[in-house]
Amino acid sequence: MGKRPTIQDLAEAAGVSVATVDRVLNRRHPVREETAARVLAAAETIGYHAAALIKQRLEGEAPARTLLFLLQKRRDYFYQQLAAHLQAATRQAGAIRGRAMVEFVDELVPAVIAERLRGARGRADAVAVVSVDHPHVNQAVAALAEDGVPTIAILSDLTTPARAGYVGRDTRKEGRTAGWMIARTARRPGRVGIIVGSYRYLSQEAAEISFRSYFREHAPTFSVLEPLVNLEEARIANEATLHMIEANPDLAGLYICGGGQEGVIEALRAEAGARDLVVVCNELTPVTRAGLIDGVLTAVISTPLRLLAERTVEAMVRALLPDRSEPPGQVFVPSELYIPENI
Repeated sequence: MGKRPTIQDLAEAAGVSVATVDRVLNRRHPVREETAARVLAAAETIGYHAAALIKQRLEGEAPARTLLFLLQKRRDYFYQQLAAHLQAATRQAGAIRGRAMVEFVDELVPAVIAERLRGARGRADAVAVVSVDHPHVNQAVAALAEDGVPTIAILSDLTTPARAGYVGRDTRKEGRTAGWMIARTARRPGRVGIIVGSYRYLSQEAAEISFRSYFREHAPTFSVLEPLVNLEEARIANEATLHMIEANPDLAGLYICGGGQEGVIEALRAEAGARDLVVVCNELTPVTRAGLIDGVLTAVISTPLRLLAERTVEAMVRALLPDRSEPPGQVFVPSELYIPENI
């Protein structure tokens, strides 16, 4: 039987002093909400015996807040998993008594996304959104900010200074990683294709630019083609992949930095010669996992969804604190790289 964690163990796990833990436990003196939340998280992680008491006391004092998450594609596996993690992270937020509302935007049209953002007024205290960067969307975010409702961009950033922050992968590093993988593992130099979901996703734009930059700097014998757009649709991605393979007999690699991977994988399975391609895409799902196992995909750059959800909720809570003085910023979560040998 393991040793029961002590107050000293809890203090070390939370990165605070024993005196601070004592203040949280016994409410002797006020403790910053972020510090108290960190102590609670550490108590739950190490199995501290009074974790439930700490949570009860913090929830009794914490304000009730509603967090709205505007995601994409209701039937998409990735977004369903992200939704579940966001709901769990909201429940576990120590500085608020959080209620999560998850909504999906199936029409990836800026005006539709902007309308859904405007609809958050009066229903949510803070919003997190996955969106293309567009004036309609940015105006809606600015309007929410004027009403005191902060908006966090997740997975893809927005250019409006009114947004309260960004949480997601560093897509510049992601694009260069994909470039490195293709340049180092391709059987021969040749043309390299890119498929994006939309030119207006800043995350995909940064990934494409850095992908090209890698080849210019380190692999000039390869020729990077102009990107094809699939609008995050599997059918369009399938057609784009088949066209690219047919039009470029010397195709050496392919990078999919948006959605629609299912369509790409289906096209690659149908083309016998495609097995010679080095193919890199995003997000580990049942479909991309099968693609790795079958040798259709070379590598998958994926988002740690639990960590993304936790960091998103933390950013939303910080944006809601009355004494918030931090300027809008970016919070990067590390990418996970999967190849056939480590899944």
